[in-house]
Amino acid sequence: MTADQGGGNVEIEPSESLKTFGAVLKSLRELADLTQDDFAKRVGYSVAYIAKIEQGKRFPPTDLPGRAEEALGPLASKVLTDAAKTLTRRAGLASWFQQWAGIEEEAATLYAYECRAVPGLLQPETYIRALFDRRLPPTTQEQVDYYVKARLDRQLLISTRPTTEFGFVIEQCILDRRMGGREVTKQVIDHLLEMGARRNVAIQIMPRVQEDHAGIEGTMYLAETPANQWLAYTEGQRSNNLIPTPKDVSMLLQRYGKLRSQALDCRATVELLEQMRGAL
Repeated sequence: MTADQGGGNVEIEPSESLKTFGAVLKSLRELADLTQDDFAKRVGYSVAYIAKIEQGKRFPPTDLPGRAEEALGPLASKVLTDAAKTLTRRAGLASWFQQWAGIEEEAATLYAYECRAVPGLLQPETYIRALFDRRLPPTTQEQVDYYVKARLDRQLLISTRPTTEFGFVIEQCILDRRMGGREVTKQVIDHLLEMGARRNVAIQIMPRVQEDHAGIEGTMYLAETPANQWLAYTEGQRSNNLIPTPKDVSMLLQRYGKLRSQALDCRATVELLEQMRGAL
């Protein structure tokens, strides 16, 4: 299982490299006599996001050193650039996911296509636990509790960012699988119906029979930054990939647009979910 679905690369305790980068950023900011609020406004990120970077809980965005030059000076920008290169070379799965988690927090638009499991932002607690309980190699109950809390905390994005557009295309076979059993599946469907009723959330089910299907190459996540730049993120077995190249992101946006046209619309999705729940 992967970062968004139930693997180990969820938000973790700060690594030494991330904590070091955060301490360097904090020192440079304080030397410039800037509060976190002042610095956040100058670089165009939220105060909460900057705080998490300084605490080593978020992978810094690639453009942070460049944005920081005007606020902290060219020497500080170079120090941050060099420090970020070290993080990039040493980044493991958790580091890459922390970077995407930071992108999610700032995004103006978030799209997801899932063919493996219910997207992490839409998972009720019982489903999250069902995923981690079945993870191999097994984890301790303490680890499961930690991962569940991290996932639930991340889901607050949807309620705390009412102006962010969230779009999800989910394969019907994910619900057919009944991960965790009938009762868990009922709770999943109820949760999808509840979340889909929000003004900023669109949930579409891809029917199990669809001769024209643009998602044959697998899952994809897409985010539009506050600067209207699109980024993409993909996952596989023990691997994940942040995609910033405009040409590649454009290709995935085209595929996602096609997927939305091939899936059931939101109203038909609600009807199908209600039918599936009634059949359980």
